[in-house]
Amino acid sequence: MGLPYVIPLVDEGLGNSTYLVDLDDGRALAVDPSRDLRAVRRAAHAAGLRVAFVADTHLHADFLTGAVQLAATEHATVLASAAGGREFPHTGLRDGDEVDLGGLRLRALATPGHTLEHVAFLLLDGDAPVGVFTGGSLLVGAAARTDLVDAGRTVELARAQYASVQRLLTLPDTTQVWPTHGAGSFCSAPSGAERTTTIGREKTTNPLLAGVGGTSADEATFVASLVAGLGRYPPYFARLGEVNRRGPAVVADSAVALAALGVEAVLRLVAAGGQVVDVRPITDYAVAHVPGSVSNPLRNAFATWLGWLNDPDRPILIVRDPGQDPDEIAWQALKIGYENLAGELTGGIDAWRAAGLPVIRTRLVGPDQIANQALLDIRQDGEYAAGHVPGAAHIELGDLAHGIDEALQHRLPAGPVVVMCGHGERAMAAASLLERAGRRDVAVLAGGPEDWAAATGKPLQVGASR
Repeated sequence: MGLPYVIPLVDEGLGNSTYLVDLDDGRALAVDPSRDLRAVRRAAHAAGLRVAFVADTHLHADFLTGAVQLAATEHATVLASAAGGREFPHTGLRDGDEVDLGGLRLRALATPGHTLEHVAFLLLDGDAPVGVFTGGSLLVGAAARTDLVDAGRTVELARAQYASVQRLLTLPDTTQVWPTHGAGSFCSAPSGAERTTTIGREKTTNPLLAGVGGTSADEATFVASLVAGLGRYPPYFARLGEVNRRGPAVVADSAVALAALGVEAVLRLVAAGGQVVDVRPITDYAVAHVPGSVSNPLRNAFATWLGWLNDPDRPILIVRDPGQDPDEIAWQALKIGYENLAGELTGGIDAWRAAGLPVIRTRLVGPDQIANQALLDIRQDGEYAAGHVPGAAHIELGDLAHGIDEALQHRLPAGPVVVMCGHGERAMAAASLLERAGRRDVAVLAGGPEDWAAATGKPLQVGASR
């Protein structure tokens, strides 16, 4: 058959790609789909395809697999590593095992490193390699992190990752490389627009594979470079691998709807430990919000920060604007295993105010209004080091969320503080955490360091915080 039609479906928020492969007979293969299957189903419907096979390259830490859902609703055959110990029906594959897809074949290649049981899937047309689904092994310009299984085994697994990448590099240079993790993924993918590559291109351009003087990197160089680039990751990463091993529950359509909750019901749930998450834009949140609520505007990155800032075991109550899609909120939560959406405040913030309940306002300031003010930059370490406003204190948002008492006592500037990030969304989340902890002298920069530099004509400072 001719070159297969591979449809990449990018989750911009998690930084991952799912691949839908047209098998040329009305059937399709889905590789590494998440539990949120809306994009997969739209693409399959548009192409007139039924998902007959679903392949998972590894036990994902950053999202719940859609394999169980596809098996239940589409009767798809699940293909995965035999070493994964999955507790739901699947075809377990070992190194070198092949599956006949009907004209094409899929060969499992053991590629441990990102996870212990990781496999890549080589797509073959006859005996000719067409492409390889590399999951979290070889990425565009990178390789995925090796500290998710066990921090104490990071170096051991980095060595395994090196061997896996070297094995993949023995494929023909023209072989297409279809990674799961891409730009924006906390599984260690660099920034950049490109999400697919070729074996030949990675041999010549991947920084992890380059040694001194243009030579190929040896194992020690590769391991040192990979480990040095590991940043923090959301806490839910520590539990989703095991959920994926057991098999996520199948989600009924009725489970996606947000229950309508009146003010009194919200108050009762909050008193019992519920968490209020406000998904409105930061401009609306700034005007008025429920005391103690956490700001997390509905956007591509909503799921990541929902999981980073909120307890998965406590009920979550949503405040939204009427025009925001409740299904989008629910699916983003469900794909990272947040089953605890208790519902939404009927009537939103207007209903809260109409009930005579108090609200909090948070001041938004422009880049020309922060001179001589204490600044707190809550971006990731790498973002801060790449360029920040001189004198700005630095605490990553994730660290602030899980160490608020220590931050208040030892790391935060005294008195009024302006919180900043790249655009304002994460800064408002940080401000909401500070307000919940009792600070009322908090403002948020509408914009980021580049806006400050443009407004003042002054350069940003480069380098990590001390």
